[in-house]
Amino acid sequence: MIPSQSNRLIHETSPYLKQHAHNPVDWYPWGEEALTRAKSENKPILLSIGYSACHWCHVMERESFENPDIAELMNQNFINIKVDREERPDLDDIYQKSAQAFMRRGGGWPLTVFLTPAQEPFWGGTYFPPVSRYGMPGFPEVLLGVVAAYQKEPGQVQENIDKVKTGLRRINALQASDAPLTADLIDGAVRDLSSFYEPVNGGFGDAPKFPTPPPFQLLLRQYNRTKESKILDMTLHSLWKMAAGGIYDHVGGGFHRYSTDAQWLVPHFEKMLYDNAQLVRLYLNAWRLSREARFRDVVEETLIYVQREMVHAEGGFYTAQDADSEGHEGKFFVWTPGGIKAVLGDEVGDIFCRVYDITDQGNFEGKNIPNLIKSNGKIEVPDMPHAHSELARARQKLLAARDQRVKPLRDNKILTSWNGLMISGVLEAYQAWGSPAYLAMATNALEFLLAKAYKDGRLYRTVTDGVARLNGYLDDYAFLTAALIDAFEATSEPRYLETARELTAILLEQFWDVQAGGCFFTARNHEALIQRMKSGEDSAIPSGNAIAAMNFLRLSSYTGEQIYLDRAEQTLRLFREQMDRNPYGTSSLLGALDFYLSKPKEIVLVGLRTDAAMNDLLSKIHGCYLPNKILVVVTEKTVGGSIGVPAAAQGKTAIDGKPTAYVCHDYTCSQPVTEWESLEKLLSS
Repeated sequence: MIPSQSNRLIHETSPYLKQHAHNPVDWYPWGEEALTRAKSENKPILLSIGYSACHWCHVMERESFENPDIAELMNQNFINIKVDREERPDLDDIYQKSAQAFMRRGGGWPLTVFLTPAQEPFWGGTYFPPVSRYGMPGFPEVLLGVVAAYQKEPGQVQENIDKVKTGLRRINALQASDAPLTADLIDGAVRDLSSFYEPVNGGFGDAPKFPTPPPFQLLLRQYNRTKESKILDMTLHSLWKMAAGGIYDHVGGGFHRYSTDAQWLVPHFEKMLYDNAQLVRLYLNAWRLSREARFRDVVEETLIYVQREMVHAEGGFYTAQDADSEGHEGKFFVWTPGGIKAVLGDEVGDIFCRVYDITDQGNFEGKNIPNLIKSNGKIEVPDMPHAHSELARARQKLLAARDQRVKPLRDNKILTSWNGLMISGVLEAYQAWGSPAYLAMATNALEFLLAKAYKDGRLYRTVTDGVARLNGYLDDYAFLTAALIDAFEATSEPRYLETARELTAILLEQFWDVQAGGCFFTARNHEALIQRMKSGEDSAIPSGNAIAAMNFLRLSSYTGEQIYLDRAEQTLRLFREQMDRNPYGTSSLLGALDFYLSKPKEIVLVGLRTDAAMNDLLSKIHGCYLPNKILVVVTEKTVGGSIGVPAAAQGKTAIDGKPTAYVCHDYTCSQPVTEWESLEKLLSS
């Protein structure tokens, strides 16, 4: 195939779609042109869904989509549509669930689904090899079989369609529960998580292992409520193990997607923004509870990585980095002893190899993934004084050398929802440690989104090369709203809270289900699909309904408006049975339930943010683990007004000109205090 050859994907903004723009396949993006042609020619649709950092997506492209013979089969018999799952999570959700009905197992990417011209799925799978192997049929064999079934077995096709549609309707058939919302749900969830916990290497279940934050965040909340040390120990042990393994990039910082083995050693090497955003908050909370220096290092190194590799010049965060470089998974990240010593010299190189498990035989395809598994994450070098600082300098030298290699592709889409997650994580780090660089990093990204992705009362899903595209989904509205509330807490800027309320009003108008409660994933003005989905389950990111429920609860405290509390309660009741049946998958909703049941402590500080004593109090507050809190700093911008000041905080004043704190809980406020020792007692009671 000559490089000048291209298909319709050449005009798309998604890097993933553009990767396929020179395939001999006659690809269409999802849209009216492709769907109309399928109807007019009565051809089945071959829908292929993936994302730019997906290793097996690249494999299937090289093996099949770049193969002229396979492409000819596809072009003759199908209307071929390529979708970026990060741009169109609505399509991905529907057709992942559809394919699982055919495969009788979990889905994944690349996703390959065959549809009628009416978008109805009648068969599907994930990766297919170009010839039969691994116990799987070859892709040409699959294509011919699907065409034959579509043309000659309409009864079987319709049976498959009916099966899928029934399943999708069942998933969406949620009814609010009359059973009480009590802490028994959280207690039962923690028992289930504890039974699923893997005590040797941490995490949940066997390989492959995902560093999934919501269940661990729920365990930390339960520890905060019960002070049961075993619950805290499970989380801290897991975080030690994850940070010791190769899933953590010991040279460059940040986490890879997941581990292929049980001990977190060999990852799939892609790095996703959403993983690192959530893990920053998780490790920060673990630091708050343990004061382990290693956890703080992980947060800081991850944020250095994000700033170095994932920040747009105008402030937004990019989506992902690929697993592959030069056609090989992980090539950018692995080392040999000789390569280490060439950079560090023999003496320091020998020590580095010993500490980070770099051997001649290797731990990954003859090469080495640096890790601290044998030392359980600790650096202990008796023959090297100041080992921590010496090895930190060594890692910097190795990073500089690694940066001379061919880097993995970076997906430069800026997704609103994932940016919201990252902004919230960076703001947490700013509040805990006070770094102005963190505040600038977060607010620059937030201002980028407000300028580029939010226009004329409409939020867009993605910004690429300055162009905002695609309707925002529930996740986009919910996660950006959460980031705005976090920004208000961090800065006392009323406009952040005002914008959070604007977005929530749009969310309630466009996404709220007035019959059953809860939010649909797509807006009312979204294109019609075969099913309008609604879910409370976390995926690789928290559930949009869970984050929306938490936003409602926080806004209820800030404004005193009953509608927010009502919507939060309706959401929790709608998903109550899901929380009971599937605590792992609904951990974020259970976190919102914990906030609801505990009733937040409303901390009101009166004074100026420029006051050193005020900042000292703020630093101490943010150094505590307080998952169920509302924080308002009443400054010259908020005093005398109602925006951003909870009803319980109205009329609060400073004592003797000093920064003064009030703690209100369950409609009762404390006496004002000006010293940390007194405030600490109020926060811990």
